[in-house]
Parts: sequence; C-alpha cells; structure tokens
Amino acid sequence: MSVKDFTVKISPNEAADLIQSEILRGNISGTLVDHYVRTTGSSEVHVLIMEKYYMRSNNRASVTTTIDNFDGSTNIHVVAAGSSEGVFFRFDWGAGNNFATSVERALEQYIIGG
Repeated sequence: MSVKDFTVKISPNEAADLIQSEILRGNISGTLVDHYVRTTGSSEVHVLIMEKYYMRSNNRASVTTTIDNFDGSTNIHVVAAGSSEGVFFRFDWGAGNNFATSVERALEQYIIGG
C-alpha cells in the first residue's frame, strides 16, 4: 500500500481531468472504476477510483484519489491498494507505489506543497 498527500495550484476539476488523461488515456492503460463528485457552494470533492493490471505482481492494483478544496487550496490524497502478491504476504514488487506515483506525475507541474 502506498499513500501520498500533496497540494496543487489548480482546481479539483482540472486535477481530476489531468489524472484521468494520464492514467486512462495516456500510456498507463488503467481503467476508471468510478468518479464521484460532490459540490457545496464553492467547495467540491472528487473521488477517482482506477485500476490497472500489473504483471510484476500478477494482480490488479487500484488507486483511489480524493481531491478537495475545502480549505481554499486543492488537496490531493492518493492511496494505492490491492497490488500485493499472494494471500499472506503484502509484497507488491513496487506496483502500488508506481501506481500512486503516476497520479503525482500527472500533476507534478502544479504541485505547490506536500
């Protein structure tokens, strides 16, 4: 499991679009499981759940990204899971971290804190 938190200088909607563009339409070949959006006033939250098959762990990994601007800045919280190989061991050959990092890479030019 890999967890990443950072702040970007773009809106939640723009961040969600960039992530989907990189992971779903880029060279990562992930699939979108769900994109949930809630807005209240000028605040919004996006929850993106995507998955991808990793040959190195012989398993499908998922990455869940929560994007919100509740405190005035756009916060990104990324969790990769399900990438472990086997029933008892949680060794994923780096697949989880790779998937979480792909979200960070999609937004790297907009990151202002983390």
